[in-house]
Amino acid sequence: MLRVLITGGSGFVGLAVCKALAKRGDVAIAIDVQISDELSKLSTDNPAVVAGVADIANKANLKRVFEVHKPDAVIHCAAMVGVVASIGDPASLLRVNIDGANNLFEVMPTFGVRRVIHISSEEIYGEFQSDIVTEDHPQNPLYAYGISKAAVEHFGRTYKITHDIECINIRTSWVYGPDFPRKRVPCNLLEAAALGESLHVSCGADSKIDHTYIDDTVSGILGALDCAKHPYDAYHIASSTCPTLAEIVEVIKELVPGADISVGNGTYKHADIIDIPRKGALDCTRASEVFGYKPRFDIRAGLKAYLTHFKQKIKRLGN
Repeated sequence: MLRVLITGGSGFVGLAVCKALAKRGDVAIAIDVQISDELSKLSTDNPAVVAGVADIANKANLKRVFEVHKPDAVIHCAAMVGVVASIGDPASLLRVNIDGANNLFEVMPTFGVRRVIHISSEEIYGEFQSDIVTEDHPQNPLYAYGISKAAVEHFGRTYKITHDIECINIRTSWVYGPDFPRKRVPCNLLEAAALGESLHVSCGADSKIDHTYIDDTVSGILGALDCAKHPYDAYHIASSTCPTLAEIVEVIKELVPGADISVGNGTYKHADIIDIPRKGALDCTRASEVFGYKPRFDIRAGLKAYLTHFKQKIKRLGN
């Protein structure tokens, strides 16, 4: 049984990781600056999940967490997420994403904790140079969010040399699924279709993006956590496919006949104002060879699973 500290435990990925760890018999120690209702309920219902308030940008907070809970490893999900956030408040983003990670790297060896799984992002690449890329793709991030993720990866390598910790970087891509907290494709399109609402996304039909279902993301994270020896410090955990947004709309229309949803031509924009760079699929061969990761959800399977869950949620709320 592992005792695993999850930073950002109230977040979309962090909460899913907590559930998976508890389900398999490990102890999930979840911290966040604010405990969500979902995490509070999970910890109340499940003694294998411990929730606490802590700010990773405050080193004293982190030291106290390690002293009290004595984790064996860390899954570092905490971050200000997304390009829009990086433009709106870059100073806060850098404080949380970079200072918070460095505090974690400083505190870990003091308590004998050597492995941290850091949730990184395809944003570190900037413009993709091809439709499918490996982990060796050049890193040219365009916005502060991607810059912060690339910086944490590089700081992790420095702390490997200076403090003998192992920072394993999981590069994800547009993770989606039930209870995703933001109004972003494909979630907003699927939910509108399920509710019988009309939704027209103004642009983005041509954008190719590796959308990764949350269950695959969690599977890859835990696979990296459990791997006895890592020959690399970075892995893609994604679907290895890159459907266009136009193709996604068509899949949703097949799953929900009569759905009144559409997407305009051109490149997708963050918050309808910022063009995304060229993207594509993340080649997951490395993760497959090292710890057996295999994505189970292409876009159709992921949207179908999401739709089933969302319909069940609507039914519960209706009752």
